[in-house]
Parts: sequence; C-alpha cells; structure tokens
Amino acid sequence: MGAPVRIGILAGESSGDILGAGLMQALLAVNPHIVFEGIGGPLMTAQGLLSQVPMERLSVMGLVEPLKRLPELLGIRRDVIRHFMLDPPAVFIGIDSPDFNLGIELKLRNAGIKTVHYVSPSVWAWRRRRIHKIGKAADLVLTLFPFEADFYRQHRIPVSFVGHPLADLIPLQPDKGAARSQLQLARNGKVLALLPGSRAGEVARLGPVFLQAAALLVEQDSNLQVVLPFATPVCRSLLQKMPHYQALLESGRLRVFDGDSRLAMQAADGVLLASGTAALEALLLKLPMLVCYKMAPLSYAIISRMLKVPYFSLPNLLAGEKLVDELVQEQVQSAVLAEKMHALLAGADNSRLQARYLVIHQSLRRDASSRAAEAVLKLL
Repeated sequence: MGAPVRIGILAGESSGDILGAGLMQALLAVNPHIVFEGIGGPLMTAQGLLSQVPMERLSVMGLVEPLKRLPELLGIRRDVIRHFMLDPPAVFIGIDSPDFNLGIELKLRNAGIKTVHYVSPSVWAWRRRRIHKIGKAADLVLTLFPFEADFYRQHRIPVSFVGHPLADLIPLQPDKGAARSQLQLARNGKVLALLPGSRAGEVARLGPVFLQAAALLVEQDSNLQVVLPFATPVCRSLLQKMPHYQALLESGRLRVFDGDSRLAMQAADGVLLASGTAALEALLLKLPMLVCYKMAPLSYAIISRMLKVPYFSLPNLLAGEKLVDELVQEQVQSAVLAEKMHALLAGADNSRLQARYLVIHQSLRRDASSRAAEAVLKLL
C-alpha cells in the first residue's frame, strides 16, 4: 500500500493521544504517504496530525460537567462532521471519547465513509444499550482487553482485540534502580508516587486528600520520599496552591517535575492514584497501589446506579478478582489512604500480586499498534 491515503482521526484526551500516536506511527511504517486530519494532542501532532482544534477543548469528565460546555462541544463536533463530509477520508478513526466520537462515526458511516472505533466504551459495565449504537456507528471496533472483544462477538459486531500499547512499551521486569538514578532519588528507603489524575476536575477533588495523606506518611517514616509528576501545566498550578504542598516541598521529602508519570511510578515502591490508565501502568510496573475515584456528586449518583460490574479499576477488572483496593467518593479520606498505603509500603511479600500482574501483562503484550494498523488497513 504505497498510494497517498487520507485518514481522519480524533482523540479527546491524553490517553487517546498516546494510542493515536502509536497507531499513526504503525500506519506510516506501512505507507509514509498517509495524511492524518482531525483532533489530537502533542504526540499525535508530532506524528504529523493536522489538528483542527486543541485537544484540551474536548477533555471533560463526568456526566454533568459536559453539560456546562455543551454548546462548544456540539459546535466542534458539527465542524468535524462538516469537514469530513465535504472531503471524505478513506477511513475515520475515533479514539475513545465515545460520547463525542460515536455521533461523528454514525453520521460519517451513514454517508458511506468507513469508520473505526478504537478503545471500547465500558458497555460491559454500564449503559449496555450503547452496544447497539456502536454497532450502527462503527465498521470495526478495536479493543484493548480480551474480555471486551468477547462482549462484542456476543452481539455480532466486527471486533479485533489488539492488546494494549503500554503492555508492549513497558518491560516485563522494570528497572527500579535506573528510574531512581534518573530522578536522583536515594536507592534505599521507600518511594511513594502520587498521581491525582490528568483532568483539572479530578485533580481538584483528589489532590488535597493525596497531599494530606502523603504528609501523614512522611511523619511516620523518616526515610519516605514522595514523587509527584504534574500531568499538565494546569494540574501543576492547581496542586501548587493546595494545603500541605509547600510544607512537603520545603521539607525536602517531595520531588516534583513535569510529566513522565511512568518514570515516577517505576521508581516507586507504591502508588496512590486516580482510577484510569495510570492504574494499568502501575499494574504493568508491578506496583502495589490504591486506586481512587471521586467525581461530582450528581455524576456519581447517576453512574453508580448504572454499574453492572463489581469493580471499577482495570487491575481488578482484568484479573476478575480484587487484586487492589478501590476507594470511591466519601471513602477517599486522607487518614484512610495513609493507613492503607503505609501497610502496602511495609508489605514484605508482594510475590503473589506480582505473579498475577505478570500473567496479565503477558496477555496484553501483542504489538498493539501494529495489530491495530493491520486491522485498519484490512478494512480499507
């Protein structure tokens, strides 16, 4: 396949930007003449994406919060649809962000444009009726996890399980010592990584509790070091204004830096994090973790009544059992987090947990970006 090809592609948040960049790179390896248009972040832009608007304008969490920006989001979606209807691409690939992307895919597919949805919405967990809309909107669904593909096959929707790019990228046996050297952290002593999320809303809700828990932990352990990577400049600005931040920084027990949350986790003995892709990264890095989920009360009240699964974190969903502690809403309290994290950091034997992590890691390690590219090209 060497002829010029134009592909529409859209990611609405940082995890989608990672997936999109990997897919674009794999497609370009087959055909360097592909042109990509749509919306994405810095990683996709670096692969040559012509982005119509900044990706940050689409990054919004919850059920209620998007309503505040609904006119803007609907306007962007109309512009994307109009753009590709006037000049159809060979295929349109929507990456995650189902509430935004599926509407675009449905319109474009009805107009005869092939469509792919990359990353399954959590239809197996809640709002299961969305499976019918996905079947109408996408010619092909690419899933990251095997249990998702099984669900689509049950509904006779074309699907391909491609694995997860992070499982390919992260070594089966991470080098903690190398990460500590790179971050100039002491080789001895315990290291705790704090990851309160990448969206402003979740950082505002989790950041103060995480910082207070870290303050309690450093009081208990004079050798404990805490690392806090800032996901974005906005997150950095928010966290720097929160209680306990300055005191931890001045004590010399807190190390902060921009980005590279994976390196921070690789250097750590345990991680306190917001539910999401970071929990998968922590699993792949074989780390004990506490997974927290806290959203606007009204959004949670709605979502909690729709859930059809016993867990919300990826490690537990992939294992089909409770491997890690999950704390949600009012359970997310600094004293509780500090107590549980202290026990995890003091744990002498994590061999069973790491063995389970390793099995899951190997099941997801499938050269995902290349498999996704192969599936897209086969559709074309």
